Formats: sequence, C-alpha cells, structure tokens
Amino acid sequence: MTAETTAGPAADPHAALPARPIDPARFTEEATYRPTRLPVERASTLIPDAYCAPEFFALEQERVFATGWVAVGCTADVDRPGACVVVDVAGRSIIVTRNRHGELRGFHNVCRHRATRLLDADTREVGRRGRIRCPYHNWTYDTDGTCLGTPLFEGSDVPAGQEAIFDTSGAREFDRADFGLLPASVDTWGFLLFVNLAPDPAPLTDHLGDLPDRFAGYRLEQWVPQRRRSYDVAANHKLVGENFMEYYHLPWVHPELNQVSRFSDHYRWQGPGMYTGMCTTPVSRNTGAGGWDGLAPLSTLGDGDADAGRFVYLFPGTALVVLPNHAFVLFNRPVAANRTAETAVLLAHPESLDDPAAEAGLDQLEEFWDLINRQDLEIVERVQEGIENPAYRGGRMCFRFEEPLHRFQNMIADRMLGIDRVPGGDEDTMTRMFPDPAQPHPSAAP
Repeated sequence: MTAETTAGPAADPHAALPARPIDPARFTEEATYRPTRLPVERASTLIPDAYCAPEFFALEQERVFATGWVAVGCTADVDRPGACVVVDVAGRSIIVTRNRHGELRGFHNVCRHRATRLLDADTREVGRRGRIRCPYHNWTYDTDGTCLGTPLFEGSDVPAGQEAIFDTSGAREFDRADFGLLPASVDTWGFLLFVNLAPDPAPLTDHLGDLPDRFAGYRLEQWVPQRRRSYDVAANHKLVGENFMEYYHLPWVHPELNQVSRFSDHYRWQGPGMYTGMCTTPVSRNTGAGGWDGLAPLSTLGDGDADAGRFVYLFPGTALVVLPNHAFVLFNRPVAANRTAETAVLLAHPESLDDPAAEAGLDQLEEFWDLINRQDLEIVERVQEGIENPAYRGGRMCFRFEEPLHRFQNMIADRMLGIDRVPGGDEDTMTRMFPDPAQPHPSAAP
C-alpha cells in the first residue's frame, strides 16, 4: 500500500480544527483589547476575528467608518460647480459635488421620496443645469440639496397639459422645503477629499493633527492626479493598511524596492493626529529595477523635504506617500471582512510636469508602484488565508518594526469601544526605527 492511499482522500486542512467561537458582545469589551493595549514591546495583535468575522466587520463599519473623517478621493475630481463623485462610506453611497458658487457639498445618494439611488457610481457631473434628478418619479434637487420639484416638469416626459395630474402642491401637510437631500459633512486637505457621516463631526483639523504643518512646504493643494488603477483585494482592509505601515517585510517581499529604500534610512515620523507615519531620508536613486526617480522634483522644497519620502497612513484606510517629485495614494474601501476595493492614484505638481520627459517619467513611476503594490497584495492575501485558520489565535508585535501597527490597532480598539481619542506623537520630530546595532538593546538589563 502506498503512502498516498494510506493518507486517504484529500481533506480540508481546517476541518479537524475547532472553530473559533464568535461572540459579537466581546467586540465592544475592553478586556478583548487588553493584550493590544500593552506597551508595544509586550503587546499582541488584534484578535483574528477583527480580520475575518462578518460580525466584527459590520460593527466596524458603524463604529469606525461611520463616525469619523474618511478620505474618499481627490479634490481635482470636484474642481468646478456641478462636478461630482459618488463614493461609498460605511456602506452608504454619498454624492460629493460643488454648488453654483463653487462650495463643496455632500449628500446621501438617496431620494427623499421613496429612497431611490439618485446617481450611478460612475457619475462625474450631477446633470443638466446642475440638477440632480431622481430616475423614478423625477423629484429634482439642486447642488445645495434643495428640493426644486416633486416632480420637476422641466425636461420631463410628462406630455404638455398633463402636469396637473402629477402636481403635489395640493398634498396635505407637505412642504417640499422639508425634503431636501440628506447632508453629509465634507472637507478637503491638500489634494484629498474627505467625508464624515457623524451628525455633528469634529473639525477635520482635529483628525489631521500636525500633518498640515508637516506637509506645508509641499503645496499639496496644487498636485494633480496623473494615473489611476483599481485592485480587488481578497483581504481585510486592516491587513492592507498594516502592511503599508511597516518595513519589516521588505527584504522578502520587495527585492526591487529594497534596493532603493534602505533599512538604515527609515525613521518613525509621528506627531499628534489620526495617522501613522514614517520617513525615509535620504531618498535613494533608481536602480535597474526602478525607483522613485522619473519626474523633476519640486524646486521650492526646504532642506528637510527635498531629500525625504513621507509615508503616512491616514486612519482609517488611506495610504499617502509624498516624495519630492510625486505623490502616491491608496484609497482602501472595505467591501467585506475578507475583501477590499483599492484605488491607486499617482499625482504630481504642475511644476514637475513642465518637462518633455514627464510622460515617460510618469509611465516609469506607475509601473514601479504597480509592481510594489501587487507584491504587497499577494502577501496580504496569504495573510488573510492564514488568519482564517482556527488554530491561529493572534500574534506578538515586534517592537522595533511594528510600533505604527500598534498605534493603528489601538485607534481601531478605541473606536470599537466608543472612545474618541487622538493619539499623541513622538517627542522627537523623527525617531530612528532601526537602532544602531552597536548600541544596547532597549530591553536589555542594565
């Protein structure tokens, strides 16, 4: 008898393992996060259910994504009256546009009559004369959210002379002024567009903390999208984000990036704010495998910015990279506990584009970022597969590399517990992430 026949038929390797019991009540209890609350050198990761349980995902949508500022796109997409984007935040469809005065406005993508979705996901203009029409009964709104007609007959298919049949002016105790679009708070910073679904949100500046000051020299509000790509990721959004926050994996996952992003050049770059941050300096030159070069750098950057790369993960789901000559953003939208829709945007300052070779430079940068991103997504999908194994009950942090993850996971824990708190920052402007090997280990006995 061969070994193959002795082993019997192929079986699910997880089948014999006891399932992890899912108790949604635990997700809002402080004790659940106690191991993650410990100092990073002693801390454990978030529980596996945080990455694969539909019950955790549903609660997270409400407590994390529906309660704070979420970056949803670029300001260039709503650069004039009537331009709009339709975005998804915490499972809600939101319209972001500008009114006739150029002021930013946000609305739930819901007709006030019988809740019809007003605009399709790919809509880029609100409609003729800046009007948002419901495709069901032609209730119509302007870009300030005001209800203009119930229905608005102008431009409709109602035959002339039959408008009175549909006229609602005689409806009892009904005033269309009470039925404007449901508002959502919107704001901008630099080239980023934000939405907040909370009824009375704190200012975006509270969320950003010291980032506007740290990025002041880049003039981010002038940068313009040049390339976009979309990725469907079979992994939880937090795994995508946590991968971005650490460089522990570089030698094994990114052989090309490892040549132009040296370990010794990495610093933690975190002040107060809802973000995690790293800095690399000096910026390495390209190798044959690619790199950050390709466009001319912005000429007005100060000494600290002119030779540094800034890597920021904006809570809860946006990766922001700013280098002297380009920026790269990943908008990570949770779709399910084990699925994330990711949009990658490559941006540049107009000054960097004023070069005959700029188009070729953008092509090179897009190709390099696509390579790096696909390597990352392949590995986080493998993590997702592993974290769903019932045998895994959580892991330990590695303090030298994973302090930003610790900061991020505690932000998640705060929101799941209903705690509204903005983390503070390091005392030093930049903290070396990889200590000099000649120095004693921080945990070593004196």
